[in-house]
Amino acid sequence: MTGRQPFRLDGRVAVITGAASGIGRATAEMYARAGADLVLGWYRDDPHDIGETVRLVEQHGTRVVDVEGNVARTEDVERLVGTARQRFGKVDIVVANAGIARLVPTEELDDDRWDELMSVNLGGVFRCFRAAIPSMREQGWGRLLATSSIVGAFMSWADHAHYAAAKGGIAGLVRSLAGELGPDGITANAVAPGVVESPQTLDAVNSLGSEGLEAFAPRVPLRRIGRPEEIASAFLYLASDEGAYVNGRVLLVDGGANIAGA
Repeated sequence: MTGRQPFRLDGRVAVITGAASGIGRATAEMYARAGADLVLGWYRDDPHDIGETVRLVEQHGTRVVDVEGNVARTEDVERLVGTARQRFGKVDIVVANAGIARLVPTEELDDDRWDELMSVNLGGVFRCFRAAIPSMREQGWGRLLATSSIVGAFMSWADHAHYAAAKGGIAGLVRSLAGELGPDGITANAVAPGVVESPQTLDAVNSLGSEGLEAFAPRVPLRRIGRPEEIASAFLYLASDEGAYVNGRVLLVDGGANIAGA
């Protein structure tokens, strides 16, 4: 026994996208509490304040820098990951969390709207992973993590075919990368949240809204909606040494909604 505390990230450098609110903010704070240094990605048109995330993180004494950008743009993603290498010398963990939801009936789903969502929700994950792989290969260690969803990976969602396709695509991406990069000491996994209260799900136009969340809760065996920090806990496990032998998996964290047939 070494006496080492479990689920620690001391000495690790993590890049987290979509860090201004919701699951991204909760993950940033949890990683900071576990000892990681952080590079936080945020989008200019996001109405939430990245400064609040930075303040929460700094309370735990970690080093942090925030970088504005759009994960749909390769140059922005390369700048984000490059900042981690410039400021902290490496990239150990990527949490590709940035995403959008848009309600569009499939017959009205034109190419532009399909491409926009796919470029953020699936392409953004790929770009973040691609940018970080060289650094991880150099050091022989890395964690590639992404936010998938119960939708696409496990369940359907009417009028959200592009969202479901993108989130389902993340499962294929992490499985492929797990096999390709495992020999280099790099694991690739995703977390699939069920219905979690966040700015995205509270959007009554494109998602469930507060009334929809309230209506969904009885369909979950635990009889409640999830919390962002409960998804962040899964990301902490997968990033830590305790999660070292999990590879190529999509971890469903949904309170049992899927087995209940919700």
